[in-house]
Amino acid sequence: MTQPAVCILANKRNGTLYTVVISDLVRHIWQHKADFIEGFTRKCQVHMPMYFELCDDMLTAITREKPVKAGSCNNKITLIESVNLEWQDLQGAIA
Repeated sequence: MTQPAVCILANKRNGTLYTVVISDLVRHIWQHKADFIEGFTRKCQVHMPMYFELCDDMLTAITREKPVKAGSCNNKITLIESVNLEWQDLQGAIA
């Protein structure tokens, strides 16, 4: 079963952030951790989910991702810290 979501990944606290909409949250996070996904996230080691929102469907996830992605870095940090003040890797909360 897939679970669409909006996710903010980071490489460390207040580090490089990457906002993404995902059709299957568990699989996608596993792929990032295993370095299967080439490009920016592999190059910058952006593998830790710091924030995620589960969505009912992909259209909802895409609609929600747009304002999150367009927001400033400070807005993303505020969003992360609203649910994850210690910047813990949330993979355990996903799987």
